[in-house]
Amino acid sequence: MKRPGTCGRHAATAGLWIAAASIVLLNGCTVGPKYVQPTVPPPPPAFKETPSNWGQASPQDQLPKGKWWEIYGDTQLNSLEETVAVSNQNLKVAYQEYMSARDLVRQARSQLFPTVAVQPSGSRVQLSQNRPNFFPTTKTQYSDIVLPAELSYEVDLWGQVRRTIESSRENAQASAGDLENVSLSLHSELAFDYFSLRGLDLQKQLLDATVVDFEKALQLTEARYHGGVASDVDVAQAETQLETTRAQDIETGVARAQFEHAIAVLTGQTASTFSIPPAPLTAAPPQIPLGVPSELLERRPDIAAAERRVASANAQIGIATAAYYPQISLAASGGLESTAIGTLFTGPSALWSVGGSAFETVLDGGRRRAVTQQARDNHEATVASYRENVLEAFQQVEDNLAALRLLDQELTTQQVAVASARRSVDLSTARYKRGITTYLEVLTAQSIALSDERTAADLMTRRMTASVQLIKALGGGWDRTQLPKM
Repeated sequence: MKRPGTCGRHAATAGLWIAAASIVLLNGCTVGPKYVQPTVPPPPPAFKETPSNWGQASPQDQLPKGKWWEIYGDTQLNSLEETVAVSNQNLKVAYQEYMSARDLVRQARSQLFPTVAVQPSGSRVQLSQNRPNFFPTTKTQYSDIVLPAELSYEVDLWGQVRRTIESSRENAQASAGDLENVSLSLHSELAFDYFSLRGLDLQKQLLDATVVDFEKALQLTEARYHGGVASDVDVAQAETQLETTRAQDIETGVARAQFEHAIAVLTGQTASTFSIPPAPLTAAPPQIPLGVPSELLERRPDIAAAERRVASANAQIGIATAAYYPQISLAASGGLESTAIGTLFTGPSALWSVGGSAFETVLDGGRRRAVTQQARDNHEATVASYRENVLEAFQQVEDNLAALRLLDQELTTQQVAVASARRSVDLSTARYKRGITTYLEVLTAQSIALSDERTAADLMTRRMTASVQLIKALGGGWDRTQLPKM
């Protein structure tokens, strides 16, 4: 003969096994559209604006991964770039936003598991003998010790939880892409500011040398004036030109200081304690590996982030669709209760219950339909944003390739103009010394020469900064495989 209570315990155990099997079976359905990566205009076989003196791109041509700035071979730039990752505050903000997005994935995953709670309690109770329905045989004072545990679980019958996890995971990957894009932007901004500063050093070197030349020209004019072969007008013109050039020389210091201060902030330092020794820009930009256009979508962190947001928006449609179906919850509780510690852990002190519930919205005035349509509209918006990012990426690459190609041609032409302008100054100065012409001719030639030389220095700077912008447009050596798996 079976002991009393054995059948009940077997039934309870069987019920729990049935409930567990039901969970496994019911969790196999996921509503909502399956994600398909949006289509984009087919990439061209090659970049249109590639300079003719650059070699043909191949799929193996890629920028150095990570430290792309080393392609310039500038030790000062390398040292500054190394400090961005550990000191820049904007990068730290982006990193913490990424970590927060990862935390949301873990929060969403927790919904796949039952929630178990315990609430032990103990009390000593004194009942009033003057209460209604008092019976003299009833104890008026007793203890109550309870050690309960509760388990609750919402069955992911239609995949709402799994879609939530999917959406959170894709958002976290998008945040990782944002982090990489912020890092790329900060490193490229530092390189842009650095080469702009070096370009100003070149301008100042030019102006310093020009001031020396104009001082000699003023001395010559004064000597001719005292010799009676030049007028005081010539002296005034020479002096005006000298002081104007000195003012321009000082003005370059203002812009240089601003770039230096900007670099200080990018490297996490105070502008008051940071300085960069002058060093004129002399190097030409390196030939940058372009790869093939079809790889651009895999090498831009902002595009990868935009595509991940499309995937997240697609999962949101599934979450909204699941609201049309009933929600099923399972619950179980058990524990021990007794009036004394000595009997708390005996068989008669046990208590338990198992149950389930279902909830279905019958009428909501079109709210679920509106929420689902909103999710679909948001998905279409993210798709459009993704496609726009792709088009802008190709535009940015072509813009900077065109800038490099045309600036190189312009600089070559400008250097010819500089050589001609210097020869004109030499000829005009010689003519002035012989008394053949007035000082106005010399003044005009000197002004043109200085303007041409400053234009050439500016073109050298713009060419270097365009190369930095091209590297940024190409993704800085990053590729999609670096997105974290979650």
